[in-house]
Amino acid sequence: MNEPVLARLQQLMNLREEVETLGSARPWTPAADWIDGDSHLILLLDVPGVNLDTLALSEEDDTVTIQGERPAPDAALGRVLSAERSGGRFTRTLTFPEAVLPQSGEARLSAGVLTIQFEKRHPTIDATAQELADETES
Repeated sequence: MNEPVLARLQQLMNLREEVETLGSARPWTPAADWIDGDSHLILLLDVPGVNLDTLALSEEDDTVTIQGERPAPDAALGRVLSAERSGGRFTRTLTFPEAVLPQSGEARLSAGVLTIQFEKRHPTIDATAQELADETES
């Protein structure tokens, strides 16, 4: 083959390699849910494969930031043939859906779910008209 054809073929191979690596280099963002627990706000964050010692939690004003790291597959296990599970460092900064008491967060990690409970500044009072009527009659 002549040089221009080889040069063009090399360019196409480089482009193919770049496209293939784009799919595997996506950043990982753990999914999060907020739950209203009347007197507490509960944050659930899916962090399977993340070691507890890599997790960090910080509060500032009306946001909470969670950082951590999920390791890449161990090369000692063998050659990776397919990689769908993203890994690496992550940072999630979430806004509290309601006001909480500063530094009231309590966290626990169980079965790959990080649960953080924050004490609400103004607890939700769930009283129905029937309950109020019963209390005034007694």
